[in-house]
Amino acid sequence: MSDIVSCGTEQELETAVAEAARVVADGECIVLPTDTVYGIGCDAFSAPGVQGLLAAKGRTREMPPPVLISRPEVMAGLADQVSDDARALADAFWPGALTLVCWAQPSLGWDLGETHGTVALRVPDDAVTRAVLERVGPMAVSSANRTGLPAARTAHAAREMLQDRVGLYLDDGARPTTALPDDVRDAASTIVDCTGETPVVLRHGAISLHRLREVVPTVHGGADDAAPAPEPDPAPEPDPAADQVSAVDRAGTAAPSTPGDVVSDDEVIASMVRDASAPPAGDVDQARDRSRHAETRWEGTSALSMADARRLVGGGTPADRG
Repeated sequence: MSDIVSCGTEQELETAVAEAARVVADGECIVLPTDTVYGIGCDAFSAPGVQGLLAAKGRTREMPPPVLISRPEVMAGLADQVSDDARALADAFWPGALTLVCWAQPSLGWDLGETHGTVALRVPDDAVTRAVLERVGPMAVSSANRTGLPAARTAHAAREMLQDRVGLYLDDGARPTTALPDDVRDAASTIVDCTGETPVVLRHGAISLHRLREVVPTVHGGADDAAPAPEPDPAPEPDPAADQVSAVDRAGTAAPSTPGDVVSDDEVIASMVRDASAPPAGDVDQARDRSRHAETRWEGTSALSMADARRLVGGGTPADRG
């Protein structure tokens, strides 16, 4: 079984980083701690490495991994047409648990999967991860787990799931190392789509919507900002046997099977995207004029389509955190 290497001391970290660089250079994957959870990663420019990462997790190319970078300055070389809002969020929260989805530079020679011309970038706030990134360069990194299982919080938990699918495991104790604030719902990174005129939260995580709006007040909360439709006008003579109608019903989505059922976020999102005025379109051409957006969008925000967002967040599996 693949080795677990400790990063607890300065000497151990130096040895671990050198070994990690060797494994990654061979096109293999490693598991490493981040500031959120443990991640499985490879050279972002290695096609065999990315394919090995997806295979290890049990993912398809339609669920591409995000890319971790060592410093915010690296974003300029990987992302295209970065908005002022995206730069403001990066300045405020990098290094940290914020992933920004941007348009990728058309000239990049990588294949992360079906990204539709985008790349999800993050600068982690973790000494071990950044030491590896400084040596290796940008890495495609996703949560260290098999798809559908909880993200690993320790190197040993990651090895139990991934075993010899990964060439090396770096161990620096449990993650995350600090308690989450009361207004945070998850240790995983918050994902914000910055490909349109208005930033949209695709996944709520360690950076709360309140903190995001302190920097960029116009950040759209995604499904959290889906306001219920107004109540229908009362009938002159109400029928007590009439079916109850939910807010999502009034938007055109099928009703819950019983009056007490909770309307899921998926139903709300589906309703929002279906009711958008723009028609669906095909895959994004990286050479296209990106000032024009033809895909179905969030409530006029010009953010990613629902299908693209699902793929970037990870296929909609709640336990599978990136």
